[in-house]
Amino acid sequence: MAEKRNNPINEREKGEIVITRVINAPRELVFKAWTTPEHLLRWWAPKGCTTPYCTVDLRPGGAFRFCMRLPDGKDIWARGIFREIIEPERIVYVDSFTDEKGNPVPASYYGLTSATLAESLVTVTFDEYQGKTKLTLRHSEMIETGTEREMTNQGWNDMFDRLAELVAKKGMNI
Repeated sequence: MAEKRNNPINEREKGEIVITRVINAPRELVFKAWTTPEHLLRWWAPKGCTTPYCTVDLRPGGAFRFCMRLPDGKDIWARGIFREIIEPERIVYVDSFTDEKGNPVPASYYGLTSATLAESLVTVTFDEYQGKTKLTLRHSEMIETGTEREMTNQGWNDMFDRLAELVAKKGMNI
């Protein structure tokens, strides 16, 4: 079974996005940037977007809520419910869209197609790598193909660029 999980063809079949990036910062710092609202507000949005709201209840069963503001001013609200947290090694959460009050909504609420699932599983691992952090994201159970999948992949990559810039700057306290 492990062989199938690591097979890129099977990952595409189940709609999984996998991104690995080496970030030039210690993993404790990168983990903190992923779990602290004051830092998430500075990088948790793709290029051209902002994050005007973010809260984190960092415990299994706790919620991570945020608002992503698009360049046209439209807000997209979402939450993650933490399933697993192993500091500073791993975060697993179930991601879903919500309205501004935190109530679950379908992807169509924000104009996405019905092919986008209501929930997806996100697993992030933080590995030490030559004094840096090897960050691996697995965004599972997404749509299999199309523009929305490409937008999600591009969004994550944009966000990782912003994260790398943030942790590279002096003054980010851990």
